[in-house]
Amino acid sequence: MFDSLAGLKKRTHSCGALRARDAGGEVILMGWVQRRRDHGGLIFVDLRDRDGLTQVVFNPEANPDVHNKAGILRDEWVIAVRGVVNPRPPDMVNPQLDTGEIEVLVEELRVLNGSKTPPFQLEDYRVDISEALRLKYRYLDLRRPGVMKNILFRHRAAQVTRKFLNGQGFIEVETPILTKSTPEGARDYLVPSRVMPGQFFALPQSPQLFKQLLMMSGLDRYYQLCRCFRDEDLRADRQPEFTQIDMEMAFVTEEDVMGVVEGLMVALFQELMGVHLQPPFPRLTYQECMDRFGLDRPDPRFGLELKEVTDLIRESEFRAFRQVVDQGGIVKAMNGTGLANKLSRKELDDLTEFVGVYGARGLAWVKMTPEWQSPIAKFFPAGSKKALNDRLEAKEGDILFFVADIPQVANTSLGQLRVHLGQREGLIPPDTFNMLWVTDFPLLEYDRDAGRFVAVHHPFTAPKEEDIHLLDSPDTLGQVRARAYDLVLNGTEIGGGSIRNWRRDLQEKLFQVLGMAPAEAEEKFGFLLEALDYGAPPHGGVAFGFDRLVAILCGAKSIREVIAFPKTQKSACPVTQAPSRVEPEQLLELGLRLEK
Repeated sequence: MFDSLAGLKKRTHSCGALRARDAGGEVILMGWVQRRRDHGGLIFVDLRDRDGLTQVVFNPEANPDVHNKAGILRDEWVIAVRGVVNPRPPDMVNPQLDTGEIEVLVEELRVLNGSKTPPFQLEDYRVDISEALRLKYRYLDLRRPGVMKNILFRHRAAQVTRKFLNGQGFIEVETPILTKSTPEGARDYLVPSRVMPGQFFALPQSPQLFKQLLMMSGLDRYYQLCRCFRDEDLRADRQPEFTQIDMEMAFVTEEDVMGVVEGLMVALFQELMGVHLQPPFPRLTYQECMDRFGLDRPDPRFGLELKEVTDLIRESEFRAFRQVVDQGGIVKAMNGTGLANKLSRKELDDLTEFVGVYGARGLAWVKMTPEWQSPIAKFFPAGSKKALNDRLEAKEGDILFFVADIPQVANTSLGQLRVHLGQREGLIPPDTFNMLWVTDFPLLEYDRDAGRFVAVHHPFTAPKEEDIHLLDSPDTLGQVRARAYDLVLNGTEIGGGSIRNWRRDLQEKLFQVLGMAPAEAEEKFGFLLEALDYGAPPHGGVAFGFDRLVAILCGAKSIREVIAFPKTQKSACPVTQAPSRVEPEQLLELGLRLEK
């Protein structure tokens, strides 16, 4: 029933390549039938491939046999056509198509394969298709022009990245996928070894240790678009396997690393988006971010900045706030400029529930109309009200929000509320890109569940030199700042890195502070500690979530939209039905058995 390609010349053009300048030429196109329209004489077929769509025409007067053959074509059949490019009449030009000025008059048709009726439309109409169905038939979903566009955009982003870094003297090096399980990260994916029963590899959460070893090897500048794996609960911006732009450089400071990254971002935005970014990007310290925005990934494209008012609360009679302050907590406030008349009492109650998700025990509010209108107004004397109004620059029509809690909860909950209101009220200007660096993170934070300090980033991050002495006392560990830096785009962290510990004594001290005994450090990181004894240079690096960056540039809501075959939120592959059971013989070879 179906034809072959035997005897037919090679494809001359893609389905998105032909223009008016090609009129009169003979071409051979191949692709999928997106739509067939029979007008009672002429048959029109929209032929599609990854580059676009071309209208091809079957005329019964020119070639009745080919016309009759075209009558059997259905959506998603695979065909090849040979014909002549013809200009469309002026009233038939389609300005919505790149190929809209021409059509191909078909002289030969090869039907290469048929297709069952697809489970959903493959055109980019606004049809309601469940994500579960799309992912199950992902190979069909990828044919849809919008999804295909994302994958092609991702390819271009990878090529721009490689071109830029190659031009900066970087060497692309692949690091192992089967590696050693190490602590201080997310849960590893483990791979049992058949030849060494009872031993396991781990899939890398990142190439962190190998990239550092490459600096000790003298390669000086390394990069890789690497695959990383983390066995963790998923959400829209996470996958069990994902891609990083990974870099490491020797003999550098923080400014050197940030300069290279800024150059890469400029190249990506210019070549992919036609957007000119102006380096150097602003730098904000971690503390400044928490003070002004409540989050360490701030979006400064709109107002509603936070201010601490703990000192002013001491003059009030509001017991709920006073108790928090007396116990060492803080009170943060935000002026919702012009929002007083836009939020009903029910909506304010909903906002109280919203901040509760982030641990806040409550949300106090004051409407400026023009006096204080609030359940808490009676607890504040006139002087306190004026002081708060002045600090928050409050005026009639504004609404003031207050959260009293420990610093982490007060900052996070009010910071998240700021973002929520910015999105809800349309305060964020569209089609704008704000890049900034966040620096001077804490090196360590206290984990109450573990009963010890843990690394904020990872245990290989170097402390600021002026803070190294603070590692000597348990009372000052929380004051040590890291030589770390994150790059934030529109309120989303897209990458981060640090200068590393390149001296063994300092790395061993960090392990000790993290509660790792020397024997344990030797067992888990002995290869790294030994390498540090052989002339390790000062070095630092950075890693970017490539999927997340591409998704932001594409305007996609989820990184699943820019990954060819993504996993579901249960870490499953709907196409292959992985993970799946294996044969008992395979388990026996590995010395494993399943518990019933």
